[in-house]
Amino acid sequence: MNLSSVIAPQDVILDLSVPTKAVLIRMLATHAAARTGLEEDVIHTALMGREKLGSTGIGNGVAIPHAPVAGLDAPFATLVVLRKPIEFDAVDDLPVDIVFLLLSGRERTSDYLKILAAVARKTRDEQVPGLLRRAHSPAEAFSTLTDSA
Repeated sequence: MNLSSVIAPQDVILDLSVPTKAVLIRMLATHAAARTGLEEDVIHTALMGREKLGSTGIGNGVAIPHAPVAGLDAPFATLVVLRKPIEFDAVDDLPVDIVFLLLSGRERTSDYLKILAAVARKTRDEQVPGLLRRAHSPAEAFSTLTDSA
């Protein structure tokens, strides 16, 4: 799956500075609400509910906060590269600095799972996280993430 079908270049945010996971989740909800037209609190509640089930920090400095959100017609994604890593309760106990937000409608779970798998595969590649961390522009990070090669 090519990730360019779920993320737009304007949804790539580099060099973001946040102090905590909670602040990051709120910021992600705010951004997603502005871009999707859904209520920020609905998105925030969905994301926090998912985090309560277990951290979405998958290791190697990467987190994929995700949740189904009622009222969303198509998957929505945002890539954030943080200025400094933050604690995220990741599976490897390392702080996180690459965050891929994924929201989906409740009825499209197969697409949602394919997107999650594609992001996990992409970020497990030895080169991709480093390239994202060194990206000089959102366009460069977008290209790194969505390049299907």
